[in-house]
Amino acid sequence: MACSTIEPPPTTTTVVQSGIAALHPDILETHILTRLDGPTLASASCADTKLHSLSTQPDLWTNICTSTWPSTSAPRLLHLMSSFPDGPRSFFSSSYPILHRCTNSSTNSDPSAPPVGLISAVDIYYNEKPIISKVQETETATEWFRCSPFRIDVLDPKDVVPTSIQHPGDDDTCRKLAENISLSWIVMDPTGRRAANLSSHKAVSVERHWLSGEVQLRFASTLGGDKGTTELVQCGIVVTCDGSKTGEMQVTEVSLQLEDMDGVHLMGKESLVILHKALKGQNVKKVKREHGGREGYQEYLEMKRERKERKIRLEGTLDMACLVAIGIFAFSFGVWRFAFLL
Repeated sequence: MACSTIEPPPTTTTVVQSGIAALHPDILETHILTRLDGPTLASASCADTKLHSLSTQPDLWTNICTSTWPSTSAPRLLHLMSSFPDGPRSFFSSSYPILHRCTNSSTNSDPSAPPVGLISAVDIYYNEKPIISKVQETETATEWFRCSPFRIDVLDPKDVVPTSIQHPGDDDTCRKLAENISLSWIVMDPTGRRAANLSSHKAVSVERHWLSGEVQLRFASTLGGDKGTTELVQCGIVVTCDGSKTGEMQVTEVSLQLEDMDGVHLMGKESLVILHKALKGQNVKKVKREHGGREGYQEYLEMKRERKERKIRLEGTLDMACLVAIGIFAFSFGVWRFAFLL
């Protein structure tokens, strides 16, 4: 009797997923990804294809934007964010980092026209809780804007925003206030669908008036000017705070201005060209909010000091040259006159 060989049944290999990839997409999207902040969510999208697909959903990034910047919850801004190339995700990518300093020495003119209007989304926080959220639209096409010093005010002259924060009474409490307050100023080009954050996040300086007790917090970023890497422009945001009758702090002014390295405020036309380049990513680089704020401001002040010293030395050299020239002329004239009299 012939022996028959019985072949074993084919084995099936079962791949068991482990880790976060094994979770159901609904759990990932509803209970995990919604708890992440913007930078963490962006990192998670690079992990694998599944996470990338889930973490790039527009609704998820809309919630990230509105929770990070409450001012963006305005219907006008929600519509604008959705019109960006990648929706609210690209809006966050443009608006979260801060602008540091000029990195491109190119002085070629930009063929595209500057924006005909700017939208500012301004949020001020105390201990990470918003105390002011404002949206300000600025018309830039008028001759009045172009020929006047550039300035954007978020509050009207008579507006006062009360807070529950104790108004600082000395320099030590002023410094503590500066550590607890942060600011975001996102400027947007609604036509070009571009955005950039002009704030240093934390205050780069704080000053208290010795008589009135008024406190001014300065936030700043450094932009590339129109004359190459040696010409920088400071984008300065000033928050002015005063005390109420009951001792609480109230915000009386929030303004934005641009000034050159000589401390001269730029006009509207010049400022618009510089902001247009910054919005397009020209002559600037972006850094994380934890880096580059105060450090970049100190670098700017050092460059400003060196520029002033060079200017003083140059003026001294020119003055000396003029004195020498006058002396030579006087001597020559004296010799000529003496010879003529003889």
